[in-house]
Amino acid sequence: MPEFAVAPIDPMSVTFQPATGGMNPSGPVLSRRMSDLEGLFADTAAWQEARDGADPVVYEVASSPVPEAPGELPQSITTIHPGTVGGEFHMTKGHQHPNPQGEIYFGLSGTGGLLLFDGTTPKWIPMAPGVIGYIPPGWAHRSVNTGDEPYRFLAVYPGDAGHDYGWVLEHGMGWRVRRGAAEPQLVPFRSEPVAG
Repeated sequence: MPEFAVAPIDPMSVTFQPATGGMNPSGPVLSRRMSDLEGLFADTAAWQEARDGADPVVYEVASSPVPEAPGELPQSITTIHPGTVGGEFHMTKGHQHPNPQGEIYFGLSGTGGLLLFDGTTPKWIPMAPGVIGYIPPGWAHRSVNTGDEPYRFLAVYPGDAGHDYGWVLEHGMGWRVRRGAAEPQLVPFRSEPVAG
């Protein structure tokens, strides 16, 4: 498995590989399957059916070798595969930064969105190639694929921000993003699972 470089690192260039969503040189690569997303989709029966069936890869995160260390700006490219679970679009787990700092996402291919929640107010930023989404400090964030092809985006974040995935399981994200007739539907988040 490729690894992060050890700080301090030398200046470098990193090349995006559009066909695969990878980076060269590469750091760690993470795959999240349906079985890794327990407790995130409202329709638990539909989630269990997908998990117990093919248990598909929902998204992958390819990191550059820049380390997650103070003063560094690591980069990653996330690919979210298309699909729904009980009508709810495929999404990342979402996280909050324990060390609150800003972050930027840059749309590379496909269509999606950036769902943000500060514990009180949810926000939605539609994303597409060339769109920059800014995440202010203190906002939990999750990415969603709202299209029928893979959605890819570049993330650049402070190396010492950290990732708290438990915050989202505890507090939710304010809204859920479901397939609508023409546009994605933003529906109120429910903390309790919905039976299928």
